[in-house]
Amino acid sequence: MHFTFHQLQIFVEVVKQSSITKASEVLHLTQPAVSIQLKKLQEQFSIPLTEVVGRKLYVTPFGLEIAQEAQEILDKYDRINQKIDMYHGKLAGNLSIAVVSTGKYVMPYYLSGFVNAHPAIEFKMDVTNKLRVVEDLEQNKVDFALVSVLPEHLELETIPLLKNELFLVGGTQRLQQQKIAKKRIFEDGPLLFREYGSATRNAMEKFIKQQDLLVKKKIELTSNEALKQAVIAGLGYSIMPMIGIKNAVETGQISVIPFKGLPITTEWNLVCLKKKKLSPVAEAFIAYIHTEKEAINTTYFDWVN
Repeated sequence: MHFTFHQLQIFVEVVKQSSITKASEVLHLTQPAVSIQLKKLQEQFSIPLTEVVGRKLYVTPFGLEIAQEAQEILDKYDRINQKIDMYHGKLAGNLSIAVVSTGKYVMPYYLSGFVNAHPAIEFKMDVTNKLRVVEDLEQNKVDFALVSVLPEHLELETIPLLKNELFLVGGTQRLQQQKIAKKRIFEDGPLLFREYGSATRNAMEKFIKQQDLLVKKKIELTSNEALKQAVIAGLGYSIMPMIGIKNAVETGQISVIPFKGLPITTEWNLVCLKKKKLSPVAEAFIAYIHTEKEAINTTYFDWVN
């Protein structure tokens, strides 16, 4: 066997992505370069690691076993580097955070100072909807999560970070042209919703039910950015967090529509499982947040209050 560390890295990423093209993008390599290294690795084994069926790449059961072993080798390599960094007095290790979609406008500001101060840290932030974030937290796949609505079935340590407010909004141009009555917005719409599992959608549906509002037409979009652009373009109306549309409101592309019972007010919380044994990196991050939270809010989010 004469496979290389680089080949193992490439193979593991191909398995994760189930695609040579996607793996090449993640690894910042050309597609031919990935294919060549994958072929060279395959030459070391008499049993296929992958197979192509109908132009789609599949990993064989044997390939999955090799990928698991390869991942353990890569993990051990990372741990060796972390131990070297720690020996030299550097804070080293992994830090992973799952963030609900709108949280991407929040979390980077609480991370940048910490990550920049400790370059030996391996950091990962996964941005997805609330349902996936809670699953990752529940299954102990991440150190922390950023949520605006706390999952009630989990015992959590929480650090409140920032107020979160959701407003009824519409594209300014559409509002000027239609001049629709506020009471008719929900009925005539159309109303733009995030996908199922989104905290924004849950808040919006709860408000509509509480106010006994009739909604005849719904349009679903699967990201906050797509929803914002749809509102700007005049596709319909929505209830959205101000944190994600502030710039569009300030530039006059989106208008806030005053409505009884709004805004919906929640709070961004950094959370972790109560029983989780935190790594030194995770403990250092918590200490950093407690120390720097107010300064970060004053610098970047003073407009919220």
